[in-house]
Amino acid sequence: MKSLFKEYRKLRKYTQEKLAELVQVDIRTIQRIENGETEPSLETFKKLIKVLNIDKKDILKFLQK
Repeated sequence: MKSLFKEYRKLRKYTQEKLAELVQVDIRTIQRIENGETEPSLETFKKLIKVLNIDKKDILKFLQK
């Protein structure tokens, strides 16, 4: 999951700080998710998908792993 969110964050040219602000979580939460230290809650997962405008096919590919 870390690579999916990090990839889209960089694609959208967001810093971790900006993404944390948009998703309304602490920057450390974004860092932990991107580093694979933790999984996002369902609510955070939904917000990340929406804010980063992640393509549905990419989400499905990721979830099938």
